[in-house]
Amino acid sequence: MVMTESMMIESIAEELSIGAHQVRKTIELLDADNTVPFISRYRKEMTGALDEEYIRTIQERIAYLRQLNERKETILQSIREQDKLTPDLEKKIQETRSLTELEDLYLPYKPKRRTRAMIAKEKGLEPLANQFIAQAHTTDSLEDLCEPFIDIENDLFTQLDVLKGVRDIIAEHVSDNAEFRKWIREYTLNYANVVSKVKDASENSDFEMYFDYEESIQKLPPHRILALFRGEHKKELKVSIDIDEETITHRLKSDIILNDRSVWADQLALAIEDGYKRLIQPSIDREVRQALMEKAEEHAIEIFGVNLKNLLLQPPVEGRVVLGLDPGFRTGCKVAIVDETGKYLDDATIYPHAPQNRWEEAKLQLKKLIKTYHVNVIAIGNGTASRESEQLAAELISETTKDLAYVIVNEAGASVYSASPLAKEEFPELDVTIRGAISIARRLIDPLAELVKIDPKSIGVGLYQHDVDQKKLASKLDFVIESAVNHVGVDLNTASPALLQHVSGLTKRTAQNIVKMREETGKFLNRKQLMKVTGVGAAAFEQSAGFLKIKDGNEPLDNTQIHPESYSATKELLKRFEIRDVAQGGSLLKLKIKQSHIDLEDLAEDIGVGELTLSDILENIEKPGRDPRDEMEKPILKSDVLKLEDLREGLWLKGTVRNVVDFGAFVDIGLKNDGLVHISELANQFVKNPTDVVSVGDVVDVRVLSIDTGKQRVGLSMKK
Repeated sequence: MVMTESMMIESIAEELSIGAHQVRKTIELLDADNTVPFISRYRKEMTGALDEEYIRTIQERIAYLRQLNERKETILQSIREQDKLTPDLEKKIQETRSLTELEDLYLPYKPKRRTRAMIAKEKGLEPLANQFIAQAHTTDSLEDLCEPFIDIENDLFTQLDVLKGVRDIIAEHVSDNAEFRKWIREYTLNYANVVSKVKDASENSDFEMYFDYEESIQKLPPHRILALFRGEHKKELKVSIDIDEETITHRLKSDIILNDRSVWADQLALAIEDGYKRLIQPSIDREVRQALMEKAEEHAIEIFGVNLKNLLLQPPVEGRVVLGLDPGFRTGCKVAIVDETGKYLDDATIYPHAPQNRWEEAKLQLKKLIKTYHVNVIAIGNGTASRESEQLAAELISETTKDLAYVIVNEAGASVYSASPLAKEEFPELDVTIRGAISIARRLIDPLAELVKIDPKSIGVGLYQHDVDQKKLASKLDFVIESAVNHVGVDLNTASPALLQHVSGLTKRTAQNIVKMREETGKFLNRKQLMKVTGVGAAAFEQSAGFLKIKDGNEPLDNTQIHPESYSATKELLKRFEIRDVAQGGSLLKLKIKQSHIDLEDLAEDIGVGELTLSDILENIEKPGRDPRDEMEKPILKSDVLKLEDLREGLWLKGTVRNVVDFGAFVDIGLKNDGLVHISELANQFVKNPTDVVSVGDVVDVRVLSIDTGKQRVGLSMKK
């Protein structure tokens, strides 16, 4: 029989080295439309505290195995209808765990376009071909064997015509052998080289290092795979798979030819070589290239996901009035002021740079805005004219107050947001360029709330993100955003629809309905009021409520990530230990539990929850309203400018990691271009993956290794 659900569960459990019961419960929860963040946080007792990555992997694997099952059923039915399904073939199909191997088994029975082998069979040559394949002992010569099949009406004029047709049938027979294909695929993946040659490249090509390049498939890193295929796509490179064909055909011949001196041997050898070169090799080449691309895509998407999550989880800069500055030359610098909550206050356009060069006038305008709105921080976008604007900010600070600082903000995607329907809806009266300056300012106040408004592919923390499967990339990035939003939690009374729609259980429509109700009836006083929102039923409430926080409401527990389903247990716990104030009782509660010498497992049972849920309750009561991003290092606020001329080799500096890629990390040290810490300079020990050492947003100490003034490049090291 085809793989049962129980067999799938056992298979996944073995792959992930976890219990089958954990996999079973997780699948049950997923099938009941529970979200990954909800299962991870609020169903720990059921899953054995599996994290989101495990749950996501289980979700992907069960989908794959169910798809495999469906395909098996289709294939079995197709072969059955052809009356060619043998017990041995059925067993092989049932036992395979790979879609690729399944398709190999189906290949001989799969409807094909008209092939040379089909034409030869139509001419009546299949019986002779079967004789060659069987290699029965005979005293007949080739002439004797072929003579009965010469048929002028079928264009079989000579012995050569007959043998050619026979070889075509044998070649397809060899090509359709699933075991041969499996071995050749594995041999190619293990021993082939990727070779690239220049095809038609421009002078300053990005692919110069690949003009005459060769590397083992086994050693080829993902970023080079993507670069090679990109060069090929741009028609600058010719990329091929180089394999020792002789070894492969020798292996096939030794498996097929029983006696190399028989009358069959020479024709079989020719057919095997033809079958490999004409049918198998092109097919395997395509599969190997696809496998390489999938490996590179998977890695690139994973890196992009890690970088995006770290960027989204950058700590907010709270309690500051921010002046956002979107730098520019000819069209000027756009300025926008936002308050501590991100509310837009005012805007202006200044022209400090060429060609206008109204430097002093620009400073006067900024000083007036800073004084009027009590600005604490200037957030400068890192695009065109960024460093020139940084000089302006530094000069301004030296002439005004020590309470003012500036910070360089990654502005990638700000222009995408500013022209989006969402931005037009938020600020219909404002110019598109001013919206960009608002976005830059808000990214400092709450990066997560602002960045979720932008297509993540436009945020600029990946490598070759436009070369990978866009559907897979979008799926991964959606998961990352969902994970980040629910990890932090959302303020129900201030969150935008763009942020709310990523909360577990909510949709774009219900997010808009929440904001609409908030605008019409005022702030939410408790989580229960969510049930009054159009579209939020019992299921959506269950999935979303724990991730939506309310400050200063009439239920103190609503400012925690304790789920409403655990409120009665929480209140019983507080009552038992005589804690009246949730906001102040966390540390005292833990102390009283410790002094009582009660076992946590017994306590959990007494109040009617699991031990894991009890631990979460205690953690949330200890830190109500906690934002997990607060534990991360804040952005570097500066008051002066660093120039390339200020650098010298050996100088130590503080910088912010802007992007992490396969070959290292780009670090903003305050220059026009980010410096590169090559993977070999990330740590004193060997580093296999840069993400093991650094993350986007990390504030790191770096040492200047090299300075290229011509190319404005700086090499950095993190080695101590």
